[in-house]
Amino acid sequence: GNQKATRSENSQGKKSQHAEEAIFYMNCRAAYLTVLKSSLENIKSKEQLSLVLQQAGRNPSQKTINKYWTSQTTSLNFDDFCAILKKEKPATKNELLEAFGKIDTDKDGCILHDELCKILTTRGDKMTWEEVTSITKQADFNCNGKLDYNKFCELYLSTSEQCCQAARARLDIDPRLRQQHLGNQSGNFSEGITLPVSKPSPRLCRKTEHKLPKGDSRAPSSAQSSKASTSTTVTVGASSSRDTKLIIEPDTMKEWQWAQSKGCFYLEEDGEIISHKYRLHLPQRSAVCVTIKPFNIPQAGGKSCRWLSVDTALFILKESESPENLQLVSFTELQNEEMFGWRGELGAGLYWLLPFTTGCRLRKVKTQIPGEAKLLWRDEDGELALTKEFRAALLDIFETIDLDGNGLLSLEEYNFFELRTSGEKCDQEAWAVCKENFEMKKNELTRQGFLDLNLMEANDQSGDPWDLWVTLLSLGYNKALEMTEACPFVIATCAERCKPRIKAISLEAGGSQLSRAVCSSVLNKGEAKVLDGSENIFIYTHRSGSRITSVIENKSENKVIIHVNNEQSKNCLNNRGLTVFAVEVAPKSMMVSQHVMALNEQEEWIYSCVHSLV
Repeated sequence: GNQKATRSENSQGKKSQHAEEAIFYMNCRAAYLTVLKSSLENIKSKEQLSLVLQQAGRNPSQKTINKYWTSQTTSLNFDDFCAILKKEKPATKNELLEAFGKIDTDKDGCILHDELCKILTTRGDKMTWEEVTSITKQADFNCNGKLDYNKFCELYLSTSEQCCQAARARLDIDPRLRQQHLGNQSGNFSEGITLPVSKPSPRLCRKTEHKLPKGDSRAPSSAQSSKASTSTTVTVGASSSRDTKLIIEPDTMKEWQWAQSKGCFYLEEDGEIISHKYRLHLPQRSAVCVTIKPFNIPQAGGKSCRWLSVDTALFILKESESPENLQLVSFTELQNEEMFGWRGELGAGLYWLLPFTTGCRLRKVKTQIPGEAKLLWRDEDGELALTKEFRAALLDIFETIDLDGNGLLSLEEYNFFELRTSGEKCDQEAWAVCKENFEMKKNELTRQGFLDLNLMEANDQSGDPWDLWVTLLSLGYNKALEMTEACPFVIATCAERCKPRIKAISLEAGGSQLSRAVCSSVLNKGEAKVLDGSENIFIYTHRSGSRITSVIENKSENKVIIHVNNEQSKNCLNNRGLTVFAVEVAPKSMMVSQHVMALNEQEEWIYSCVHSLV
């Protein structure tokens, strides 16, 4: 009986501890996202660190700030912030009263304003007279030239709590912030996808020693046995995914009919990734091959394109009654070098092709740029001209936005460029004006016409390159004219018995359709494990070519917070940019936990992850 009582007490204690941890992470997230757009965005200055700590109910001194932001510090991430909050506890009322009591010579609960001003302007983090006066003018805790520090402490603590509550309330109200799941990549598949009618999970395994293809499963030393948890380990050999030489396009397809289109992934300021979306039309049932790969644009000096290492995939969805009603058919899982492909048979009808990248390699990276590239110069006559470097960048941009690859820009192609760079479209009337002023062929803009159009914009601004930089930055270029936040790609479809047609429909984020497709692909093909100690939470893990994806499925009636620990992984990077993080999964929903790839594909990499219920 005593043993049962002890076990019950221990169980209740663990539940209480887990609940406290969940509240702590929720408060961390709320404070962080009050100041920053995403939990993947880093704190970049002392001032920002001070502000985000204040939002978490702390009142850090300069000494405290200097402790965490040294001369070697360039940034702090969400993990660092959580660690600081664990060390820097908020001041209690007793601590505040004790501090005030030391300068209350009369021990009457009040301090003369003159004495308070003298102390606050000469000791510690010195305040200005104006700052002190703003405190002493508050009627709530001042009377007859004295500060009632008991009332002041009460108001200070209540204001601090109100600040935290406001941050949490803002998090709950704002759906965009709700998607920033404690260390989540800020654009890719953060939303929970509502589950359909519950079905038995395929290939369910409750044993932690279950084997995954080309890998194994064992509990890392960091697994926390006190929590409901499961661990997965997969070992991948050096360059194994790129040495498979899968024949995606065999010789038998040479007689098949082809259609292709270019497109691009663009990285938004908040880390979200947008891309072109396509509609595929097949007039009749046919064997089909679909591929996607980064688009290789020859660079000056024989340099390789920075974006060729970015992973790509294509999800094929069947359109039934409407574009909103899409069903996942399959995705490009075969890999040969940087190309991903799928082969199979498709019936006649309309399909959507949704490009996808994990965000592991296409992500915000802070790099030192020696100097800003020059875009314009003036000739001997004082006429503006494009520099050689800017001209080369514009020609690369032309290659990227020329979706059909015919060497000309149609109005439709040009409008994708306009929507990306200015948010507006060019109508037929404006296009007619372009035709009068710039070189066109068959009512389509030539390369020279595109160059002249940009030069005209420079002249309109009297040589001020600001608008030109807005265009370049929105297309993924940095100030050194390097494309670092975009990845051009090319998709191709060939069919045996009919002529396929591909058309770019939009340029936008993947949205719920792509999120659902990614989750469904992992649920259909991945290995499933139930979270030990929790019958309704499943972790699915699937390796596809050069990446590993894990999905959390929550079949329970309550939302859950899952702690994810990758500390035992080696030579890996993930789309969240964090080694340890937590995700919140809504009731009856599923969501991507993380995408993981090799940091260096020339070396062996080990994915070792523990998912624990907080």
